[in-house]
Amino acid sequence: MQLVSYKQLNNLDNMGFLAKIFGKKKQETKVGGMEDYMTLIRVYFQASLASNLGISNLGVLPDLRTFKTTLKVPTQNNKLGVGEKSFCKKMMKEIYKCDDDFFKEIDATLKKNCRKLQDVQPFMYVFQGFSQDLMMLMGNLMKFKIRMPSFFKKAIYAMTEKTVDDVFHKNDYKDAGVMKTVHAVRQYNQKLGFSQKWVTDFVYQVVMLAKKEPRKKDGDNDQNAKK
Repeated sequence: MQLVSYKQLNNLDNMGFLAKIFGKKKQETKVGGMEDYMTLIRVYFQASLASNLGISNLGVLPDLRTFKTTLKVPTQNNKLGVGEKSFCKKMMKEIYKCDDDFFKEIDATLKKNCRKLQDVQPFMYVFQGFSQDLMMLMGNLMKFKIRMPSFFKKAIYAMTEKTVDDVFHKNDYKDAGVMKTVHAVRQYNQKLGFSQKWVTDFVYQVVMLAKKEPRKKDGDNDQNAKK
């Protein structure tokens, strides 16, 4: 059976293909947006876990279940996760230009932290806390730099790399709240074991995608404030 290509997925319409899969409204996102990126990372995590641990129940892997059933990704060698992981990896390479090292580090942390089924949920909580605190922290520390136009990619990557290095090594932040979050991110990553290069690439991708997201209109903010 031939897998669906990304070009076919891209022809669904102007909305993000994963937004269509997960039932989101058309105006909320577009193909390859930030939400699609985070969803595909979760799918890759879940496919890897299914393959590594021999999980056959799609009910405990909700993102993978939706991804697999909607895109009709076939099961390879009667083992859940193998074909899905390969398909997801190929998509992320085509859409976001992720390199092999990016996936190798994910595979390594999963093998280290998830040796049995009972390890999966605690690990996912750790990664969720890590990614949320990291993005909140980077948004705070890079809020002025993020306004730089997207075509200055090298400069934005260098700024991201420097800020990530500070998060890992700097201990003299004046804001107590920032210092607290920095410590939390470091503690999370002690368990996850991601390199600074991986974290930089992860943050840089989110930053570049966030810059492409449509900004909310003032009227939308006023309506939200009234609720």
